[in-house]
Parts: sequence; C-alpha cells; structure tokens
Amino acid sequence: MLDKNKVKLGIAPIAWTNDDMPDLGAENTFQQCVSEMALAGFTGCEVGNKYPKDAVELKKALDLRGMQICNAWFSTFLTTKPYEETERDFIRHITFLKEMGAKVVGVSEQGHSIQGTDKSIFRDKYVMNDEEWDLLCTGLNKLGKVAKDMGIALCFHHHMGTVVQTAAEIDRMMENTDPELFGLLFDSGHLAYCGEDYMAVLKKYANRVRHVHLKDIRPEVIEKVKAENLSFLDGVRLGTFTVPGDGALDFKPIFDVLEEVGYEGYVLVEAEQDPAKANPLEYAIKARKYINEVSGL
Repeated sequence: MLDKNKVKLGIAPIAWTNDDMPDLGAENTFQQCVSEMALAGFTGCEVGNKYPKDAVELKKALDLRGMQICNAWFSTFLTTKPYEETERDFIRHITFLKEMGAKVVGVSEQGHSIQGTDKSIFRDKYVMNDEEWDLLCTGLNKLGKVAKDMGIALCFHHHMGTVVQTAAEIDRMMENTDPELFGLLFDSGHLAYCGEDYMAVLKKYANRVRHVHLKDIRPEVIEKVKAENLSFLDGVRLGTFTVPGDGALDFKPIFDVLEEVGYEGYVLVEAEQDPAKANPLEYAIKARKYINEVSGL
C-alpha cells in the first residue's frame, strides 16, 4: 500500500471543462469544479482554463476547499521555435506554479503535434529527424536546469499525437536527458492507447518518475478511432478515456511499482470525457473509491 504521508491524490479539471474543446463542460464553473473535486475526496489538482490567473485569488479558493495545485501543463515548441521563446514563457509559468506551492511542472512538446487537429491520430503522427531530436533533448536539459534553479522538478508528459508518444521515443528522450534535471510524467492511458506495454515503461523509468497521471481507456473506442482514422479529439468525444476502475487497465501493478521505488508526490486522475455523458462528480467518486481499494490512498 502507498504511504499517505508521501503520496497524495489529485484530479484534473479536464473532466469538468476541456481545454482543447471548450464546448465540453462550458456550463461548468471553476467553483463547481474545485468544490466537487474536494467533495469527492481529492486534495490536489492541476490548472484548467477557467481557473483564476491571479495566484492570491486562486489560492484563497483552493484553501477554502482543502485543495492545492500540484502541476500545470506547459507546451514547449523546442523543435519549431527559437529556444528563447519557450524559456521566456516557461519561466513565467513556473513562477506562478511556485507561488501556488507546486513541486513539479509537466511539459509536452507541441512542435509538430497533431493532438489538437482533425488529423488521424494513428495515421498522421509526425516522426522527428535527428536534428529535431537534438533540439528537443538539448532544450529539455536547459529547461530542466532553469526549473531546478527555481526549485521545481521538470517532467515530460508523453502524449498521443505528439513527437514523444511511443516507448521507443520515450527511450530516446530519456537516454539523452540529464536524470538530475529531467524526469518523466508517467501516463498509463496514453501508453495503452498507442499499444505500448505501459508497465514495462514504468518499471524501466520508475526512479525518474516525478508525476503520475492515472488514466484508463475503453479499447472498443480506440478500435473505432483506429479503424475510421479519427482524430485524438474525436476519440475524446467518443469516450476513449475514463477514470481508473471504469476501463480496461489494472492499476494495482502501477501502485505496486511506485511503492517499491518509494515514489513521493502526486498521483492524479486525468480522464477527459464529455461531462454531459460522464458526470464529473460521479466519475470522480468512482475513481476515488477504486484507488482507495487498490492502493490504500
């Protein structure tokens, strides 16, 4: 069982309001979102598009509910834009995270990403050349140093439709980045989505995992996405993802590996669905109950 003193449980606001498709959950307010997170038994969350931008205002709202910010997505463009542009925005981003008391920042390379487009998620994924790999890894090491100097741990969110999606791509990135400056944001759902052995990836890099997304999948939806050459966003609308305990994945082995390596930090439920079809509070409670049963959290 995981140590409650070392591992905390969070949930992402994307189940209430979707950043990529604002019509999903447009009716849900920030106050409803964070109140229902707390009501379901979570103590941490990431940052959504309806969250107040002012740190004082946001912290007050979260403190009232016993919640805190544990991470916020940051898009890098290291393969398509000058490094300096990404670093400038990155410093602003982690300054806010530090104000909010977060310990990690999860980044995703959005250069050449098709996750937010209408392109086929399986057919049209971009594959980097050696020069782009060098730009990515060199840039990530630089950002890792910036983050470390500011007291934040940098970790990378491998993601469907981006240039770091597969186990082989994760391997190449991890082999060419400094373990002292750079870690992994492990996401079970994204690895299972693209057909990878997510447990093998977790076991290989468990000592470099700095943040965990607990995301479950519905294989029948993924088969439809693949067969019909649908986009990532199409899949989300159809229900590709769901919360732990509601899909096909067994999370107990994930928690067992994290326990073995003495993982400290947040494990965070992240399951973007259409809230009109999957009531966010109902699914948050379902996830909370399941996670307690298999991890002790």
